[in-house]
Amino acid sequence: MFRKIKDSATFLAMSIHGDIWDIVEYTNGLFDFALETNVSDIHVEPSKNFITIRFRQSGDFLFVDKISHDEYAKLLSRMKILANMRIDEKHKPQDGKISFTSEKFGNELIDIRVSIIPIVDGEKIVMRILRQNADMLSLDKLDFLDVNLDKIKTSLASKYGMILVAGPTGSGKSTTLFSMLRSFDPLAHNITTLEDPVEYNIPHINQTQVKPQIGFDFATGLRSLVRQDPDIIMVGEIRDRETAMLAIEAALTWHLVLSTIHTNSAAGTIQRLINMNIEPFLISSALKMVISQRLVKRLCPDCGTPHKIIDPVIQWKVAGYLSHIIEDNIADIDFTKANGCEKCDMSGFSWRMWTHEVLIMNEALDPLILNKAPVHELEQKARELGMITIMEDGLIKAATGKTTVEEIMKLI
Repeated sequence: MFRKIKDSATFLAMSIHGDIWDIVEYTNGLFDFALETNVSDIHVEPSKNFITIRFRQSGDFLFVDKISHDEYAKLLSRMKILANMRIDEKHKPQDGKISFTSEKFGNELIDIRVSIIPIVDGEKIVMRILRQNADMLSLDKLDFLDVNLDKIKTSLASKYGMILVAGPTGSGKSTTLFSMLRSFDPLAHNITTLEDPVEYNIPHINQTQVKPQIGFDFATGLRSLVRQDPDIIMVGEIRDRETAMLAIEAALTWHLVLSTIHTNSAAGTIQRLINMNIEPFLISSALKMVISQRLVKRLCPDCGTPHKIIDPVIQWKVAGYLSHIIEDNIADIDFTKANGCEKCDMSGFSWRMWTHEVLIMNEALDPLILNKAPVHELEQKARELGMITIMEDGLIKAATGKTTVEEIMKLI
């Protein structure tokens, strides 16, 4: 039924449907195909003459199908019903979730986060696929360098303090948070969460869905949650000063608080909290660790070949990041080139991997924080204290054959 078509000109000239179109069969096939191709998002995009369906796979878009407006009307109604949305609402954005078990993938539990927003030519649907595979939620499987993994496990042994995971939307922050939660025995602790939405269901962890539309937001929920005798608190996201202050107060009163924040770097997270008008002395007292992360393409293990950097400009850039870590001449290092084979659909890559920087708070950072030092000074001091930046982390992984230098350079 479906084909992956990377040539948009070819795609737009095609019609791949017969006369009979079963909406239930089509929807199930669409979901199965998305799982088969390991995509993170499904985009259904209306235009004047037809509707485009695209997948986001490893950060790139694949053109999958085009359907008529009549077919789209059926698909839109079915998605709204499955996601418990109002079918008659066409003028306001709506959010919902679809949960189902895939027989084709061993009865794996799948959650699909659905967002619908009105645009000029109809209503655009974006579906984020969340695979409820508990085996994936492990710190040992998130591509941390050994030195960073040791730092994280040491910080998680603390009885109190705040740990933040930073990065843009779609960088796997929730996966990292839940992997940290999974490192605790939920029967030995009272672990409670505030989420929007609840993404991974974990047994024996008390998970709460916030509902801003009725006044139950992160700040309101956090006030109530601290009266539930928690040991470990997970707040889905710190978005404003009120939530940040409540999280810091909880962290300073013998609770371990985990959350996410949208910033560009670990050092930038400190600056972001200062910009929220959080007193610097509270930041230095409460904050234990910041993990900043990105997702990059992972090389296909079956078709990569050794590759040396010839371009002197790239050599110079790579050396600037790695000269204090790797003693070898950059021109002599065998990196890896993406070639492509049938197993990776000729892309040269197989899904994605994480790159990180892990900033451990240290007394040496306190004077800079108290004086509201700029981000580059905070980062410089953190590097002196042993922090490996995202770029350094990524280039180390490129030098060990896990990704390409070109992929890491995109992070700049």
